Amino acid sequence: MPVFDFNHAPDNARPAECTYTVFRSNESVPTAERPILLLDNSRRTWNPQSNGKFTNPVKSTTFEFEEETGTECADILSLDLRFVSLIKWLGENHIKVCLTGENREDGYAVYRIREIASGGGSKLSAEDGFLQFMIDRLLASPAPDEEFEEEESSELGDDMKLTSIQSITDFMTCAGRTLPDNIRLWARRNLAVARSHEVSPEERRHAQRALSIMMNVQWKSNYFESIDPVEARRILDEELYGMERVKQRIIETVIQINRTHTLPAYGLLLVGPAGTGKSQVAYAVARILKLPWTTLDMSSINDPEQLTGSSRIYSNAKPGIIMEAFANAGESNLVFIINELDKAASGKGSGNPADVLLTLLDNLGFTDNYIECMIPTVGVYPIATANDKSMISAPLMSRFAVIDIPDYTAEEKKVIFSRYALPKVLKRMGLLENECILSEDGLDAVIRQFEGTSGIRDLEQAAEHLAANALYQIEVNHITQVIFDAEAVRKLFEE
Repeated sequence: MPVFDFNHAPDNARPAECTYTVFRSNESVPTAERPILLLDNSRRTWNPQSNGKFTNPVKSTTFEFEEETGTECADILSLDLRFVSLIKWLGENHIKVCLTGENREDGYAVYRIREIASGGGSKLSAEDGFLQFMIDRLLASPAPDEEFEEEESSELGDDMKLTSIQSITDFMTCAGRTLPDNIRLWARRNLAVARSHEVSPEERRHAQRALSIMMNVQWKSNYFESIDPVEARRILDEELYGMERVKQRIIETVIQINRTHTLPAYGLLLVGPAGTGKSQVAYAVARILKLPWTTLDMSSINDPEQLTGSSRIYSNAKPGIIMEAFANAGESNLVFIINELDKAASGKGSGNPADVLLTLLDNLGFTDNYIECMIPTVGVYPIATANDKSMISAPLMSRFAVIDIPDYTAEEKKVIFSRYALPKVLKRMGLLENECILSEDGLDAVIRQFEGTSGIRDLEQAAEHLAANALYQIEVNHITQVIFDAEAVRKLFEE
């Protein structure tokens, strides 16, 4: 059996009837070769899928199989250290599960545990996907560095009637070790407040809401998997035309990540005229990193409280945009796309939004006023855009590697319009390429029409105008083809 670092459970940490050894594993997808646990099959073999219950580990460490002939028991021989608390919880609460496994010479290798929503369990949170949620979190977490005694959970109790609090309580019991130490301590304190009758209903409501937000975020380590540079280049070529210098800088970042297995200490600041594809570059990078992304539009944020949240002393208190981004992503590793960074210093009232960004960008942790807990930010990768970098403060600039994105040349605009913008619009409108034809001099006329504007947004709108006019002529005038030469283009855009 391919297990690592077997250790017999210490007497002071396990009941006397403990039958199993524990092993450390970082497998994220268990298999029959690398299972979650191993059950005794020396007396008989077990079905590939078997229903039953784990017994309370205080009494014994077995699984009770529900067979046609009655209940039969099998000792647990070995168990992934990450799952010790979960198996104990399942046993203590008599929760019925379905095991998927394979009989081997050394035992029945269980690589999947699935809940059975029978409605008869004493834990409401054992159903509706909660068990799978806990298992996924445990599989995504690294093995503990060393064996540990079970955490005291008497302060949490099991007598709450609210399902959400019950679920959080159960999660803390089974998978609390997957949380950073400070968040685990914070959760215990807030659970005490949420269950207390010595505080106001408003305080209990706020504590419950904060817990719900924090517990649904998967707090990951700063380790970053390698990225295929060839695939990264393919994405860049697919999303962006030209921009060779920009693409090279991004590939350099990818290579740096592959060497260090951590995100760079500095984010990217994309500077250039409006419409030059800065946001498109940012989305391409998020796609390459395979991270969820969120946007912060600094032009619409004029109060730092929008970012940091409001204190729980107010009845209408709520988390800030940054904390909501973590909650929506469901994990702590994500790309923050900060649009119009050059407008971040235009705060009104008390405080400056730019100061809040400095805290986020330092990767030392971020504290939301509503959550009241330091959020780890080592997995945050910021990508900012700006039209005028002279409007950005020096402290903010120092947190970024700057990439200047120049405007497109006339030749580049011709290629983008003819090969990308117009075909994309024709496809969306259901027009065939031979139904709307743009001649060479017509293409030159389109580019001249917008030669005084930066970027390609006006060209994209021009493609919409051309295609819509072609569709109109085809449907109303009952013609099969519309050809736009230079004269037709001039007439269309002068109307």
